[in-house]
Amino acid sequence: MTRTVFCSRYREQLPGLTAQPLPGPMGEKVLAEVSAKAWTEWQALQTMLINEKHLSLIDPENRRYLSEQMWRYFNNEPVDQPEGYRPPAG
Repeated sequence: MTRTVFCSRYREQLPGLTAQPLPGPMGEKVLAEVSAKAWTEWQALQTMLINEKHLSLIDPENRRYLSEQMWRYFNNEPVDQPEGYRPPAG
């Protein structure tokens, strides 16, 4: 049976993640509040931000920035986009 969560991004019950994606309390919160669909979408955006903004995950400031962007994304708030990014037409 698939575990469902009330997704903070989509505001509906959706299939949840099967395991905690991050360590500690932040990972517990993601597991409880974020759907698998929203997590996969966030991973794609996070990868774009890391690559286009040349972020180093060794730098604590960059990790804080990504964490802030992640929660903004999951709460449907505006998030940074790579320069020149155009969402797919559809």
